[in-house]
Amino acid sequence: MMSMHRARTATVKRAAEIDRMRAAGAILVDILEVLKAEIRPGISTGDLDEIAARMIRDAGAISSFKGYGSNPPFPGVICASVNDEVVHGIPSPRRRLADGDLVSIDIGCIVDGWHADCARTWAVGSVPREVSDLVDATRRGMEAGIAAATPGNRLGDVGHAIESVAHEHGYGIVRPFVGHGIGRAMHEEPQVPNYGRPGTGMLIEAGMCFAIEPMFNLGGDEVVVSDDGWTVRTADGAVSAHYENTIAVTDAGGPELLTVPQ
Repeated sequence: MMSMHRARTATVKRAAEIDRMRAAGAILVDILEVLKAEIRPGISTGDLDEIAARMIRDAGAISSFKGYGSNPPFPGVICASVNDEVVHGIPSPRRRLADGDLVSIDIGCIVDGWHADCARTWAVGSVPREVSDLVDATRRGMEAGIAAATPGNRLGDVGHAIESVAHEHGYGIVRPFVGHGIGRAMHEEPQVPNYGRPGTGMLIEAGMCFAIEPMFNLGGDEVVVSDDGWTVRTADGAVSAHYENTIAVTDAGGPELLTVPQ
């Protein structure tokens, strides 16, 4: 996930390049299915990271996350963000999940030099209805943004579609961290904000690939970065949810999701 800055350009991928991204996405889907089944009270986020690392290695892929950045380099192959942690939570054997927790798992991998990136949020045991509603709305916000990513639309249409779902329920929208183009690099231009005005922003064309990833908060919009240099939390301590899929824009049939079961 990228922090927000101005962006104007995007690359158009060839079919063979999207095929490699689709292969990376299929690996991620398999890993997330396994992690979802392992989510339970008592398991640590470090345990989940070890499972993901082994599956990426066994698939012959490379982690997009491990070693990324320099503040310091990210140490895990997954981001595991719990409750008020929005994104970039560092997995740890000391962080054990408990009944009632909300955990967001973000993961990326590389196949033949091409990336895919996705995230899901799951409840651990039983959570209040307002929390499960937040998770459902975040997923629907992602789906609305993806549906708007069609040739001839603009990035503002994508952001507006996402934002409209959050505003319908009064959720906070994380603004400093946004979706992004993706391909040979995990984070490519353009930025894909989770808010916007219809008809504004970069024109979307077939062959562009994006990671669309809303983060909705049960409280306000504001977030802070923890002392570890990575973990992003809600400023008011409210829980947060995160969903993400990598897509390829197509001329027909709507955007193709590259991080869903094939």
